[in-house]
Amino acid sequence: MKVGFAGLGAMGSAMAKNILSAGHTLTVWNRSPQAADTLASQGATAVDDPTGLAHVDVLITMLADDAATWSVVVESGLLAQMIPGTVHVNMATISVALAQELAALHAARGISYVAAPVLGRIDVAAAGKLNILAAGETPALARVQPLFDVMGQKTWHFGEQPEQANVVKIAANFALASAIETMAEGAALVRNHGVAAPDFLEMLSGTLFNCPAYVNYGNMIAAQRYTPAGFKLTLGLKDVNLALEAGNNSHTPLPFAGVLKDNFLDAIAQGDGNLDWSGLATVATRRAGLK
Repeated sequence: MKVGFAGLGAMGSAMAKNILSAGHTLTVWNRSPQAADTLASQGATAVDDPTGLAHVDVLITMLADDAATWSVVVESGLLAQMIPGTVHVNMATISVALAQELAALHAARGISYVAAPVLGRIDVAAAGKLNILAAGETPALARVQPLFDVMGQKTWHFGEQPEQANVVKIAANFALASAIETMAEGAALVRNHGVAAPDFLEMLSGTLFNCPAYVNYGNMIAAQRYTPAGFKLTLGLKDVNLALEAGNNSHTPLPFAGVLKDNFLDAIAQGDGNLDWSGLATVATRRAGLK
């Protein structure tokens, strides 16, 4: 399959490498050329402009946010040059509103549009074990499933409207941020009563909340290990804002999202925006008068 891939950050690079290793023909573009050059040395073709990805069977984009996605897909002229019948798989976390707009623009051009954001950190992406949250028309989903099988351990289907996958990802990240916040506040509470945070968090993740999110992020909070960042605090704030936007547009109250937004802003105001988003715990620690 001829695959184009735009957006080669740490996640995108790992996903693109797995596609290349599976024997697909891969053409790549990245705003900073170093990542594209690395993949080119492994057999991919690097192009200097997003429009160089127009003539493929499947285009995959993994870009940072709404603005980057719009710039690369629409403003660059890439969408206008794509061949009708192509499938565009957007694997980034974007707003519901942009997903709806992109779906309409693609339909007008005769191009299938699939939303497939992912769950998993960089090491999970490198191992090809992502969980892929997909939505779009059934024929398009079937066509790209072999690529999903290379990048992920399971594909979860959430409907035929692409934005349905995006709202699921936004809600999932909101739930993860909430878990980080509650672990941080619980750890601060027990510390102020003479109990070590690692002891509390080990118990929590080994009993009531024995699942990867609590185990992995609990360990990071216990060790105060917030670098290197697998997912930055600034991106956490972006996703909480996306949840608030989706809630506003659907008249869905999300009161805790407002608390999370303020706490992310607090951490970023302290200069911690480039920490892993588990570094949100620094806010509860500081407010509790703890080091």
